[in-house]
Amino acid sequence: MFTPYKLHDDLLLGVATAATQIEGGDNTNTNWYRFSLTIGNVKDGSSPLRADNHYELYEEDAKLMKDLNIQIYRMGIEWGRIEPEKDKFNDEAMKHYINEIKLLQSYGIKVLLTLHHFSNPLWFEDIGGWLDENNIKYFLNFVRYVVNNLKGIVDEYVTINEANIYASNSYLFGVWYPMHKNMKEAGLVMRHLCLAHIYSYKIIKEINPNTKVGFANHMAGFKPARKHNIIDKFVARFMDNAFNNSINRAMAYGKFSYPMGKIKGLKGEYIDFFGINYYTGNLVRGTKLETKKDCPHNDLGWEIDPILFNEFIEKFHKEFNKPIYITENGTADKADSFRAKYIYDHLKVIADKEYVKRYYHWTFMDNWEWAEGEAARFGLVEVNYETQERKIRPSEYFYKDIIDNKGITEDSINKYLNK
Repeated sequence: MFTPYKLHDDLLLGVATAATQIEGGDNTNTNWYRFSLTIGNVKDGSSPLRADNHYELYEEDAKLMKDLNIQIYRMGIEWGRIEPEKDKFNDEAMKHYINEIKLLQSYGIKVLLTLHHFSNPLWFEDIGGWLDENNIKYFLNFVRYVVNNLKGIVDEYVTINEANIYASNSYLFGVWYPMHKNMKEAGLVMRHLCLAHIYSYKIIKEINPNTKVGFANHMAGFKPARKHNIIDKFVARFMDNAFNNSINRAMAYGKFSYPMGKIKGLKGEYIDFFGINYYTGNLVRGTKLETKKDCPHNDLGWEIDPILFNEFIEKFHKEFNKPIYITENGTADKADSFRAKYIYDHLKVIADKEYVKRYYHWTFMDNWEWAEGEAARFGLVEVNYETQERKIRPSEYFYKDIIDNKGITEDSINKYLNK
């Protein structure tokens, strides 16, 4: 049963993307291009060199956002384009991003800029990447260059996106480049990414004290499959602390713990807003993860659980007491058969939570979804990768209605949900 509801006055609605996933072009200077060269790494054999060709078509895409009344946009920039060689910056690439941001702003779209979203230049990978603490300084040089160039233009940054996912997939599970399977290495990478956030926070504040700086972490639910099983309960609590809580406290307050090890002398406050990326939950049975059977699932088999979404938001509001940005929330739905309901259910969770200031739907248009390639369709806008044609899905028109009406109306329900 669907009923109308209003969104609180301070909530802005928009979309999110990542540079590597949409830009395409000739940028071979990334870990993801190298990853895609080996047959079998990307499930459908595709490459980030195609994606949405957004690097060339950004004006068309920005105009489409304007036409759809998008209020806010979380976008990324590609480190490998801006610093193709160590300590050598490409001013033309930087100008490209400046032009794109200014165009969006001319359309009334406020930009939240992500500095690191899983993508590294190959020269950085070849000197040890995030495994080597000495390499953090190279990322900080990049941050300093970008933020100095964007002073007076951008006033909101996400420093690091999903350090927990990057470290786990690349260094623990071995499903992303460099495909290591080493728990100690995963902990070190998480540690170094947290340090990179803290140092970046300080740099950005030195350049412009009024800039808002935060991080975006992936919040994955871990619930015991058997509610009264001691092992399930212990492992679920352990995974929640290791994957979610430890990294949030390290980035926000410099409080480092397992699996990153202790660090003294960093306790402070390094957060102006708390970024939540939320998609799904897991059941823990012994030491294995499984998916709930008695709930809806998306095209990738992820469970859809807005109740868990609510639990995370309330938990982190209570612990951190900072404005919350929903920096990613969306679902893979190629047929666009349940995305409107997904949006309805998840926006309802935050409709009256005045401390939730932003909602960035993942994603604006279909993109190159890392190891999944082009097959996973998260976009409000459908993309034909062969022709690069954009086609607005019904769920995007539903989302536009929500933006226009600051909530869900009876007309929207009848048009998009009661079908």
